[in-house]
Amino acid sequence: MTDTPKPLPPLTIVLAGPRGFCAGVDRAIQIVERALDKFGAPVYVRHEIVHNKFVVDGLRAKGAVFVEELDQVPDEAPVIFSAHGVPKRVPDEAGRRGLTYLDATCPLVSKVHTEAERHHEAGRQIILIGHANHPEVIGTMGQVPDGAMLLVEDLEQAEAVQPADPENLAFVTQTTLSVDETAAIVAVLRRRFPALQGPRKEDICYATTNRQAAVRAMAAGVDAVLVLGAPNSSNSRRLVEVAKGAGCDRSILVQRAADIDWTSLDGVARLGVTAGASAPEVLVEEVIEAARARFAVTLEHATLTEETITFKLPRALSA
Repeated sequence: MTDTPKPLPPLTIVLAGPRGFCAGVDRAIQIVERALDKFGAPVYVRHEIVHNKFVVDGLRAKGAVFVEELDQVPDEAPVIFSAHGVPKRVPDEAGRRGLTYLDATCPLVSKVHTEAERHHEAGRQIILIGHANHPEVIGTMGQVPDGAMLLVEDLEQAEAVQPADPENLAFVTQTTLSVDETAAIVAVLRRRFPALQGPRKEDICYATTNRQAAVRAMAAGVDAVLVLGAPNSSNSRRLVEVAKGAGCDRSILVQRAADIDWTSLDGVARLGVTAGASAPEVLVEEVIEAARARFAVTLEHATLTEETITFKLPRALSA
């Protein structure tokens, strides 16, 4: 007589939508893949093309070599700038050395760069709302001379910042910030500096906004939230914060299924799952399969909007 298998406990997985890759990330990865096809390996990439180990490891296996600065790139080798954007000195140096380079900067980050240049040319000092040492912030600050841009990270700094001329001031923002926190910081800056000029259109990108809205809507109806993303991914970390702020204290950032401490989900009947903008859908599928080994899984989809935006590849690779 054989023992009857013990039934698996039920678990409903609620999949937030939109989630995962955005158009800028998809474009950046395609640029690396097309460059490998065109030039052959190795192709050098300055900084991680996007902040996701799974993606970076996959491209490295195809022949991409990731470096932090151009002095690590051999003469005459092709090099790609990451989706986060780079300071002006980087393409200037690449041009001086005669390197073949491709710019995978997200077009929505490039829009912020253009805004910063426009404000600087108009003689305004610029406040950048963002996180210190993030590659996107380094790239944006590097569009203008030193001292032309002041970094503000939080409400406390917004209350303390002292621009040279409060009547001649503008702000731009990192594209992957918390929508709510950024709005609060902007409100402080506008109260302190009524002449402050802002972007013609919101700097926080559509993908960040959509993913935060989807998590916010989902969080109240689940017992825990898993956010798939890298620890150095700004937009992924913001999703955890948004979920907690929406009432789901058991919100966790993991890189992939192998990183999940399933004991931390004891007692969870409804599990929300989303992915940052640089995390591929295959990692979501991996989590679902891992859950099915432990639970009787039911899937639900909580989709707020469908995304149809795409970005063109550089002309050199579009043929």
